[in-house]
Amino acid sequence: MNVVVLAAGEGKRMHSNVPKVLQHLGGRPLLRWVLDATNQLEKSGKTVVVVGHGAEQVKEAFKDEDVCYAHQKEQKGTAHAVIQALEHLKPDESVLVLYGDVPLVNPETLKSLIEEAGEDVGVLTVDLENPEGYGRILREDGKVVGIVEDKDASDDQKKIKEINTGIMVLPSAKLKDWLSEVECNNSQHEYYLTDLISMAVRDNVPVKSVKASDRWEAEGVNDRIQQNALERALQVKLAEDLLRQGVRLADKNRIDIRGKLECGKDVFIDVGCVFEGNVTLGNNVSVGPYSILKDSSIGNGTRIDAFCHIVEAKVGQDAIIGPYARLRPQAELSDNVHIGNFVEVKKSTIGKASKVNHLTYIGDCTMGSGVNIGAGTITCNYDGANKHQTVIGDDCFIGSGTQLVAPVTVGKGATVGAGTTVTKKVPDGTLMIRRAKDLVIPAWKRPVKQK
Repeated sequence: MNVVVLAAGEGKRMHSNVPKVLQHLGGRPLLRWVLDATNQLEKSGKTVVVVGHGAEQVKEAFKDEDVCYAHQKEQKGTAHAVIQALEHLKPDESVLVLYGDVPLVNPETLKSLIEEAGEDVGVLTVDLENPEGYGRILREDGKVVGIVEDKDASDDQKKIKEINTGIMVLPSAKLKDWLSEVECNNSQHEYYLTDLISMAVRDNVPVKSVKASDRWEAEGVNDRIQQNALERALQVKLAEDLLRQGVRLADKNRIDIRGKLECGKDVFIDVGCVFEGNVTLGNNVSVGPYSILKDSSIGNGTRIDAFCHIVEAKVGQDAIIGPYARLRPQAELSDNVHIGNFVEVKKSTIGKASKVNHLTYIGDCTMGSGVNIGAGTITCNYDGANKHQTVIGDDCFIGSGTQLVAPVTVGKGATVGAGTTVTKKVPDGTLMIRRAKDLVIPAWKRPVKQK
């Protein structure tokens, strides 16, 4: 099987400098969805992406993908696009034609179409209540005999609800000759790939069809309205998949999955949550409303309260995070850790049962177990040029309003009094207090703003 993906369109109605096939759906470019679907097929031929507008942007975005490119300098229609790909195709393999802006086609549907077509012609169709704008499938005695584009259809033909998705399987032995016969005598003055259906009928090549199970498999993205509609359809589908797996959702219409979300048993996700990249939630995890998780793993029994932002972090079991907590890249939290409101953790490890409950920044820090960090504490990790490490031993108590000026170490079991600025090592089991002497100035007057 050869695969040709048509991805040359500009997408004028998107009103964007980004090529249409690089517009996002579910956190991924449209073309990414199509290529991922083709990667699930058994194919010995090449995958050819036909590019045009924004060709270099498309190539750069998929530079690690095992595909080759054909360039369509002028967009003269779908048949013209496939002609550009001919030189890259294996001549003894059938050709599957897909579209870079039709992202949700199911790989299983494609497998059925390929199997049904065999060495003949295969057409993927779908029934729509409102088929306006789509090519209609013409049948005689139940057999496909042609496809007429909406703009060229008669009034009777426009009543047909079975439409052409554009996705086809074509026999390579006939393809080149058929393409050479295509003419542009239509309202768009373009070379339509659908004209090959009538040529197949003329040459007694059977035209076989498979109907898509879901209308969204055939939906393309031509403007922001269609993009939004497809996004909502995708998100509802992903939410329903989670529900079938046993995940409890507060509202299936108020969750966004922009990547891969894996959930254990008895997981609860509240409204407005966004999951990006690869996220794993263990058993009995709850995620509070309007939290954002990206490329992170959350251990069994952990509770994430409202409005938390977790990116490239790892959280252990039975932890409590938030509300309004932020875990930045390389934050690693052990079991039973508490991270409270308005706490930010970056590139730090926090030991078992340690607590950082209020208004605190922990960056470039190695923290032991059983530590208690008071409100307003800061690890001063940046000297204006370089980052430095703070080490806090097991069972330490750090008082409120403390500044730990890195590089610095606080020994095991040590206590730091509230308001202390720590600039040198605190030995194990000691108390450090450093405060300026109180100064009271009588009859002091506040400065007055200069006129």
